[in-house]
Amino acid sequence: MTNGAGTTEDVRRANLSATLGILYRSGPVSRAALSKRTGRNRSTIASLVTDLVDLGLVEERDPDSLGQVGRPSPVVTIRPEVTAIAVNPEIDVLTIGLVGLDGEVRRVIRHEYDRIPTATEVLSITAAVISGMRVELDGLLVAGIGVAVPGQVRSGDGVVRNAPHLGWHDEPLGEPLAAATGYPVQVANDAALGALAEHEFGAGRDKDHLIYLNGGASGIGGGVISAGIPLGGASGYAGELGHIRVSSSSAIDPAGIAGTLEAEVTRAELLEALDLSRAEPGQFEEALLSDRSDRVRAVVERQLDHLGSALAAAINVLNPQVVALGGFLATLQAYDPERLTRAVSASTLAPSLEGVRITAAELGADLLMVGAAGLAFRPLLSDPAWISR
Repeated sequence: MTNGAGTTEDVRRANLSATLGILYRSGPVSRAALSKRTGRNRSTIASLVTDLVDLGLVEERDPDSLGQVGRPSPVVTIRPEVTAIAVNPEIDVLTIGLVGLDGEVRRVIRHEYDRIPTATEVLSITAAVISGMRVELDGLLVAGIGVAVPGQVRSGDGVVRNAPHLGWHDEPLGEPLAAATGYPVQVANDAALGALAEHEFGAGRDKDHLIYLNGGASGIGGGVISAGIPLGGASGYAGELGHIRVSSSSAIDPAGIAGTLEAEVTRAELLEALDLSRAEPGQFEEALLSDRSDRVRAVVERQLDHLGSALAAAINVLNPQVVALGGFLATLQAYDPERLTRAVSASTLAPSLEGVRITAAELGADLLMVGAAGLAFRPLLSDPAWISR
């Protein structure tokens, strides 16, 4: 809550934002608890909650008073109608979800393709799917659309500068999708959004320093939270940890760089070792973890060693508290966690490694849907009155 200089309206906006942010990250909270956490008196909290109720963002309910003495404080909770649309294009599937401000993924639609789609095709399919959801969206308060792209996205205007797996270069995405759907659109790198989601709701909750690495059909992406803030860099391109060099191999990644983590650690090689052409995330995990053949083990161990080298470099540079692994990288760790630990330890400075927890991302398959929706919710969380304009 702010106590600094500014107009009364600025202070009010900041206080509304802080109150809604607590509900967003913590779930239902009593008025009394809000007062304690914000340092504001109960009458101020009552006024702020009333404003949020009037904006259609929260509602109040009577608490379970069993065992309590005195009059219980009303519980404030985000209204389930406050939602956002999440979009995640990959090389083999387009995933579109409806996500509540309460973090619940209400619906997921997967559109598979036989070939890598163009940006124009993704725009067309996304607009058509959202149009088909109009009846479902009627009566909801839709904050906008968040798009998680496996590539470098210019943060200012949502232009996809380089998504090598998709073959997209300098493709406008935000503005055309907004024009096609009528909703405000925000676009960002998928792994950066995964990092934000894990920081707010998953393995990095209550931690200020986190590295997130995701492995998917479109390669390996990374995101960094430093001092509680997403590390974006000058133009939003920070966190490309998949391009850390881990070997002297001539194998090149889709960006044309040799010997990188993304060149050496691939889902496609694992699928080939398993004699699978494609698999859903759950099917892939089950197939890999149950196959202990020499052929599969050899591939997994080599990939774990390369992953350990990359994580060591990232830990030495960024000094995180938590390293969260998503997608097939989490499955690799689960296959042989001790080998990954040894590989990381072999190349990490001992003080930097102290207290670091390397773990699977907790949000699982919902992670990018929650992350993309969080991107769409940012304007609302910064200024709750924005929704009424």
